[in-house]
Amino acid sequence: MKNFKIKYIFSLLAIGLLIVACQDREIITIEDSEAPMLVNLSAQNLILDPNFPSNPSLTISWTPAKYTVPVEINYNIEISSTETFDKKFALGDKIGQSVTTKSFTNKQINDAAKLIGLVPSQSQKIYFRVISSVNGNFYSQVSNVTNLTVTPYLASPVYNYVDLYLIGAATAGGWDNVATNLNIYPLLKNTDKNIYTYSGFFKADGFKIIKNKGSYDVQYGLGTATNATSGTLDTGGGSGNIMIPSDGYYKLTINISTLTYTLAQLPNPNAGYDSISIIGTVNGNWNTDTQLKRSTFDTHVWTAKAVSLNEGVFKFRANNSWDVSWGAQSEFFGTAQKGGDNIPLSSEWIYDIYFNDATGDYTLIPVK
Repeated sequence: MKNFKIKYIFSLLAIGLLIVACQDREIITIEDSEAPMLVNLSAQNLILDPNFPSNPSLTISWTPAKYTVPVEINYNIEISSTETFDKKFALGDKIGQSVTTKSFTNKQINDAAKLIGLVPSQSQKIYFRVISSVNGNFYSQVSNVTNLTVTPYLASPVYNYVDLYLIGAATAGGWDNVATNLNIYPLLKNTDKNIYTYSGFFKADGFKIIKNKGSYDVQYGLGTATNATSGTLDTGGGSGNIMIPSDGYYKLTINISTLTYTLAQLPNPNAGYDSISIIGTVNGNWNTDTQLKRSTFDTHVWTAKAVSLNEGVFKFRANNSWDVSWGAQSEFFGTAQKGGDNIPLSSEWIYDIYFNDATGDYTLIPVK
């Protein structure tokens, strides 16, 4: 009897090892017996608040799927804009360890609404279902479908930069300091937040720098001129105009910390291009160009105002062709290189766009 018990124990161990080792043999038959059922959405109507993106907005819970043997079950939450899930997307990552509840923030649900094509500021439905699986994607089961009504918001970009603009007779905008003046161009920002530059055409006349179009409350004018190409800046209302000695192309550099500026004359650039556009997933695909408008003051400066762009990447290109294109890895501003990388854009929004085809300098400013 004792030998029989020992043999019986060793037989059980051998069977266990065989199950582990023989992955290509179906030693145990797993069958589903009940699909997972969505039993609760913590809300039926969501008006998402852009002021509190990290706040919890929705918890989804469901009864567990049942299989004929004890197994660890994974779940995917799928969403769609249609009840038939013609186009479906995963809401978050796969959920393991047989967990049957998941919470989401305002931003996560808002991003999900954008992913399935819902329109900001309108009440629409999101449909939910849960897919269970075992050992990867085997033995999947699909739950019933439920829905809620959601009003998403258009999330503004995180833009922690201060823009400065040229104003004056030496510049494209003249002295017409109104917010609607489309020819008031921004200076190029720098990784050093105190340094700004502008490379382009100036007339032989005077100019200043302002923070807000339509206001002189924050301004930088001439303090004292060391010579024709450098000097100090004055932030007071009685400051003088910075003077351009003769028509031509210059690079202006200012430091708002040390209140200094320099002007360096540049050689005249080569002839420009017939058209400049941006192309990329920010337009929805790589087959659609958004055209920029050429400046009549400086033919190398191109602008586009109040353009709606998607989150994604893009490049500038000339003449709607890939013969000449510019890119960089810097969001919102930088100096693009010919043949450079895709320019990233992390938020869908409305932007003012500025590009210089002679220097590659570009700026995208979110419209408030």
